Amino acid sequence: MPNAFSLSFIAALLLMCGCRLWLARRQAACVMAHRAAVPAGFAGRIELKAHQKAADYTLARSHFGRACLFVEVCLLLLLTFGGGLQAIHDFWSPRLDGLAYGVALIFSVVLISALADLPLTLYRQFVIEERFGFNRMTATLFLADLARQATLALVIGTPALLAVLWLMERMGQWWWFYVWLFWCAFNLFLLFVYPTWIAPLFNKFSPLDDAGLRARIEALLARCGFASSGLFVMDGSKRSSHGNAYFTGFGRSKRIVFFDTLLTRLQPGEVEAVLAHELGHYRHRHVVKRMIMLFAVSLAMLAVLGQLIDAEWFFRGLGLRDENTALGLLLFFLVGPVFTFLLTPLLSLLSRRDEYEADRYAAANASASELVAALVKLYEDNAATLTPDPLHSLFYDSHPPAALRIARLQRT
Repeated sequence: MPNAFSLSFIAALLLMCGCRLWLARRQAACVMAHRAAVPAGFAGRIELKAHQKAADYTLARSHFGRACLFVEVCLLLLLTFGGGLQAIHDFWSPRLDGLAYGVALIFSVVLISALADLPLTLYRQFVIEERFGFNRMTATLFLADLARQATLALVIGTPALLAVLWLMERMGQWWWFYVWLFWCAFNLFLLFVYPTWIAPLFNKFSPLDDAGLRARIEALLARCGFASSGLFVMDGSKRSSHGNAYFTGFGRSKRIVFFDTLLTRLQPGEVEAVLAHELGHYRHRHVVKRMIMLFAVSLAMLAVLGQLIDAEWFFRGLGLRDENTALGLLLFFLVGPVFTFLLTPLLSLLSRRDEYEADRYAAANASASELVAALVKLYEDNAATLTPDPLHSLFYDSHPPAALRIARLQRT
């Protein structure tokens, strides 16, 4: 029987869906209204054909996002009010108990979610990305990636899940605090091992062999006081023509990675400016700050789960007759994003603030004009719209709109 929590969940779900659809409609209308002409600030830098490609790519992704929302909501309702999670529990509970039951239950839901998402992933990669010239993924590589991801989920995810379930059952009323400590340690462990053990399973990383560019980058690193375990080029072109550069790792395992697609498109001064921007994130400790925020939010969420795990109304309100720790953990992470959706613009705001700080650092330690030139090329190559809807951008975008970002750089 539905209770007050059921009504609260349905209201939050309707609010989330309504907000996402409304923002998507605004975004599509704004992009379409400006499709006919390149914005004045980019005239002479970006051709009309490239601008219209970006508009069409944005529209295609927006329409696809609505289909993803439909599948996401249908699956959520099927697992909760539709009795799906209860049916999975009824299947496993007579056959397994204890930790084995919990792992089987959670992996079953993960598998169902992955199967529901698979057609969408295939359409995104082999239809949308292919249509706009970005896809370089083959069916063989896609299946190989899928197999590697599944293997990693089993090898790394199973022990982690067993540890969480064990702590939930054995640590008494403060279990959520011990789970939080384990979760923090586990995430730090992944940060250390990802660059050297996980990432190479999917991509080839070669030392940067351009002597001139390497010398320029090493001089920048010396000016900024940054120590890295190496400069690497990743073969991102075997999956996509999108370009990027990033830092990965933690402590002594830090490394700088350039997509090969980025290096073939940008000039050395532009590469230096892009790297200076990334160094700005390091200098302002943005990664550390985000980790601290993430750990704080996760502590708060686990504390809430600690109160809900024994609340009968929580389980009954979401369509379950039975209750246990594994079911409670699953339910919480299934419905949690619905209630936290309205935090999205706050997280986006903090991210955009960090991007502006990193831009200022790049302008001070490299060249603002070179960074502008690099950004224009990246916007064009990645078909990023130059005319997003302001509210859509305010709500979702982790990076400032192109026009605002470049205008600030030109004033420095």
